Amino acid sequence: MEVKLGTTIIVLCAIWVSKVVSVDPCASQLDNSDLNVIPIYSKCSPFNPPKTDSWDSRILTMASKDPARVKYLSTLAAQKTVSSAPIASGQAFNIGNYVVRVKLGTPSQLLFMVLDTSTDEAFVPCSGCTGCSDTTFSPKASTSYAPLDCSVPQCGQLRGLSCPATGSAACSFNQSYAGSSFSATLVQDSLRLASDVIPNYSFGCLNAITGASVPAQGLLGLGRGPLSLLSQSGTLYSGVFSYCLPSFKSYYFSGSLKLGPVGQPKSIRTTPLLRNPHRPSLYYVNLTGISVGRVLVPVPTEYLAFNPNTGSGTIIDSGTVITRFVGPVYDAVREEFRKQVGGTFSSIGAFDTCFVKNYESLAPVVTLHFESLDLKLPLENSLIHSSAGSLACLAMAAAPDNVNSVLNVIANFQQQSLRILFDTVNNKVGIAREVCN
Repeated sequence: MEVKLGTTIIVLCAIWVSKVVSVDPCASQLDNSDLNVIPIYSKCSPFNPPKTDSWDSRILTMASKDPARVKYLSTLAAQKTVSSAPIASGQAFNIGNYVVRVKLGTPSQLLFMVLDTSTDEAFVPCSGCTGCSDTTFSPKASTSYAPLDCSVPQCGQLRGLSCPATGSAACSFNQSYAGSSFSATLVQDSLRLASDVIPNYSFGCLNAITGASVPAQGLLGLGRGPLSLLSQSGTLYSGVFSYCLPSFKSYYFSGSLKLGPVGQPKSIRTTPLLRNPHRPSLYYVNLTGISVGRVLVPVPTEYLAFNPNTGSGTIIDSGTVITRFVGPVYDAVREEFRKQVGGTFSSIGAFDTCFVKNYESLAPVVTLHFESLDLKLPLENSLIHSSAGSLACLAMAAAPDNVNSVLNVIANFQQQSLRILFDTVNNKVGIAREVCN
């Protein structure tokens, strides 16, 4: 780890060895200051993943929850609210495939929180929470903990408020989604990320949950809204962060999260970062086209164009598993892909374009054309193989068919082994190849 001028660089390695003995790759650094990005199904995950599942079956399980997330993102994007209105929370729907190690309170308490770029506020299960996991945050054990009441500005950024019309009361709120719901109270405490400490960090202290969608040890929001990590860290990180997500096949600490401008790639291709005033948390980019092999797939521009009034366009999201295009876009991509591969096709779970692996050499490269940037997806970012290895599938799907289905979502499977840089001050997103494993 290296810290310079308020910038934190967290690098995760597969295994490190001293001159004398090997060290547990899942252990903390000796100074206990590390912040790790961990695939939720890895051997280092604290969530006890099934030991018999193959990695591709885990992806199928995670991807099966994508429709709920994409529907939710589409609903948020379509809300026509003014910028000063309360901002809706982008929940993870329990599809947080990467978690980060953070420390909360004084003295600090260790939590593994889901990393989510489409969420603003953080929330954690607190002691006494009904329906929460066994690992909770204890407010009574922290000397820096403080509850917040309805009069604070942060309270007005939440949806589902239960504040009284007059008088003072705790800032309580209730939210429901995808068959799950929770109640929480807005509080403050010190948040430690690596060696940096963010005092008076506002987050939701969960009191009760129903359903299985809420991340077990909470969620850390890296969105763009006023309650996000970037906003609450002030000038510490200058509105800049990047990550490199390892493959789901990776077992150990092989990804990295970099906070702040120092240590970011010097030479990286960028595309403009767009802002939707009706949903300022989402990271919109201008997707101008998609090529399959050498063929630029014919797609009407209205299915790709950014429109803040309707919420349509394309976002980069860390919580969705496989890339989802609106129906007409995906249909066109799928048909051109099938045409170039040939043969017969079958379906497995969310994947409707699976073919005999012998035909994999015929699989064309899928290229995403962004403004000022073309991203050619390696086969490992565009194809997934069955556990038996006999089939290969196009790792993309159509967005859920509903009235608000206007979003194209570039998901984490397509982002793996790439450095994704978000610069919210200069309004740009950078993408570069990087070995994350």
